[in-house]
Amino acid sequence: MNPAEREELARLLPCPGEPVLPNDRLLQLEDHLMQEITRESAPAVRPVRPRRRFALMAVPLGTAAVLGAVLVSGVGSGPESADRNEEAVDLLNRIATVAAAKDATPVRDDQYIYTRTQGTQRILDKGKDLFQRSDWHAVDGTRDGLAQIKVLSGPSGKGTTDMHLDVDPNATTYKELKSLPTDPSKLYDRVWAETEGQGPSHEEAALEKIGSMLPGAALLPDLDAALYRAAARIPGVTVVDAAKDAAGRQGIGLAFGSGDDRDVWVFDRQNLKFLGSDDVALLEIDAVDEPGKAPTN
Repeated sequence: MNPAEREELARLLPCPGEPVLPNDRLLQLEDHLMQEITRESAPAVRPVRPRRRFALMAVPLGTAAVLGAVLVSGVGSGPESADRNEEAVDLLNRIATVAAAKDATPVRDDQYIYTRTQGTQRILDKGKDLFQRSDWHAVDGTRDGLAQIKVLSGPSGKGTTDMHLDVDPNATTYKELKSLPTDPSKLYDRVWAETEGQGPSHEEAALEKIGSMLPGAALLPDLDAALYRAAARIPGVTVVDAAKDAAGRQGIGLAFGSGDDRDVWVFDRQNLKFLGSDDVALLEIDAVDEPGKAPTN
């Protein structure tokens, strides 16, 4: 502590004629003053927001090995329960109950996860393309995949394009999703630890991480339910009574974030099935034997 700080501290303490504070109280006052000085002089830092992606098994989780190594014990590691929206918590828990009751889809390591999605993409200043995209990702992540993009309307004109997908060592595979804990508390702790320092808020980063896993988890009922129960522990989620996914399907929504950073997960109002989001609709997901082939059922 420099002389000026000592002088400031001395002004806050009682004069010699007044009763003397105990030593432990004096230490508390000195510690508090130093914290205030440090807080006022430290520059404000805003966490960098990661680029949002909605692509099944292509959202890095720091790899499953790193994620699996992170453990944060105790319920107190995250936000306070008093900040949660009770209506959203109730809906998330109801969705989790429905998800847990579904049958798991049999998937072999030598198969591919097929997903079909719909959304829009801006083409420079010409407007937006409305497209459907089919993806084939190897279950174990060791083989190349395939993407087919079909433009339904927009400045690019109608047509279908095939894209070869190289093996991505940073992508989260279906096999890695299957290895994640299905205990909601453990899953929450891992997601919360993995998203520390991301933003614009830790809560939004954690919810985005959960949202990136929802499509693949549709084939894994226990993980699916755990993700929704983990999300129920994070404040900032509100219910949207009339929501619409990117394919125009109407349902009930769960929203978080604001402005351009607002996300809405959309669910069928009757059976609470996950439909996707207001940005990208999940039309179909299944396991197939080879890329380029759609499910037969």
